Amino acid sequence: MPGIWDLSRRGLASVLARMNSMTGYGRASGSAGAQTFSVQVSSVNRKALEVKIAQPPAWDELEPIMVEAVKKVALRGTVQVRVELDAGASGGAAADFDEVAAGVWLDRLAAFAAKRDVIFSPTTDALVQSAMQFRRKSEPPALETARPAVLAALEQALKGFAAMRAAEGEALRRDLEARLALLLEHIDAIAARSPQVVVSAREALLRRLREAGLELRVDDERVLKEVALFADRCDIAEELTRFRSHHAQLKKLFAGGGEIGRKAEFILQEMGREVNTTGAKANDYEIARRVIELKNELERIKEQIANVE
Repeated sequence: MPGIWDLSRRGLASVLARMNSMTGYGRASGSAGAQTFSVQVSSVNRKALEVKIAQPPAWDELEPIMVEAVKKVALRGTVQVRVELDAGASGGAAADFDEVAAGVWLDRLAAFAAKRDVIFSPTTDALVQSAMQFRRKSEPPALETARPAVLAALEQALKGFAAMRAAEGEALRRDLEARLALLLEHIDAIAARSPQVVVSAREALLRRLREAGLELRVDDERVLKEVALFADRCDIAEELTRFRSHHAQLKKLFAGGGEIGRKAEFILQEMGREVNTTGAKANDYEIARRVIELKNELERIKEQIANVE
């Protein structure tokens, strides 16, 4: 089937060069001889790629080809490909069932009711249920007859599947980029507040000394030494620098494609460490409030990343 391989040559780059959601759905129909069928492709979240194929056993030889076709458009998630024969489509029959078996079943029910003096008067629904109970399964056409049609339908279903994942991925990307901007706002606010922390600490130290009856000048060596020690303990410049570096990496990652989810999870973990250290060292209410907001926003991003391929 040239179409499937066209997908791998031309479509693969465009499919994987963007952020994709791990959830998607695509469906297509086809026919082989007098038999019609449908191909459905759906996926849910999973850390690695798992492909499950459900189809008539007579067509099982197509499974390796189907798996490879899915791998051209999906990198992560549990992807299910289901090929179903349309009931009653074989030979053009609207409903093909074993009339003899259904009749025997109804006769037995009538006899059972008569033994118990119960009037047996089956409704239309009961007759339909009896017919459905003895419905003949449609036999699929031979593999060589069905192969071209099944693979063509698979290609169309995969196109719809990939398009849905891309559309959801674009929505996720916009949301994530907005959250990245919010992270940067908090970091900028912390950076602006940081120099004031040492000033406030020095003022608090001098105030406590005065309250204790000790009058020391601002330039007293002991005061300067204490303030310098405090400034060293609460210095968060390195943490902010590393956070900004991780932020830039994450922004670049979101703008690209391929397998984003796992890389993003690692970067977010590192960003969380820098935020935790910042909160532990800063010793300031305003910075602590921003740290809490950062943690909350990182958790929201992690939740969204769980849906990203």
